[in-house]
Amino acid sequence: MSEAAERTRPPPVKVLSGQLRTAERRAPGGDGFVIRPGTARSLPVSLVWMQGTVVEVRPEGNGVTLVDETGTFAVQGVHNVPRGKPCLSQGKYVMVMGVITAVSPEPAIHAVKMADLSALSGLHRRMWKLEVEELQRVLA
Repeated sequence: MSEAAERTRPPPVKVLSGQLRTAERRAPGGDGFVIRPGTARSLPVSLVWMQGTVVEVRPEGNGVTLVDETGTFAVQGVHNVPRGKPCLSQGKYVMVMGVITAVSPEPAIHAVKMADLSALSGLHRRMWKLEVEELQRVLA
């Protein structure tokens, strides 16, 4: 992606993996996908913020599988993310920001940022769906 395109990319949108499974590619030549957080609304997304628990670490594949309350999703490029390696343990609750690379059959993103949220994972887990719903309500 060019530097100019990177500067014009909108901020990340908080999403659940289940929302990415039903996402549709934007018009041909368009960047990213469209999710439908409500019945008549649509929201364009390309850079996402997701949270989940690490269920599988694939060191040879430079990736992990996470699970949130709506399903699993793959995260690639984790070894290239600053401070990403401490997040790579099964059972850790982490946040990841990244670019969507696939939505079906399993959502996948290429990580640009990761952080370990395990210290306050109970609070983060309880609040996550509410945070997603609120941001999407504001943006849509």
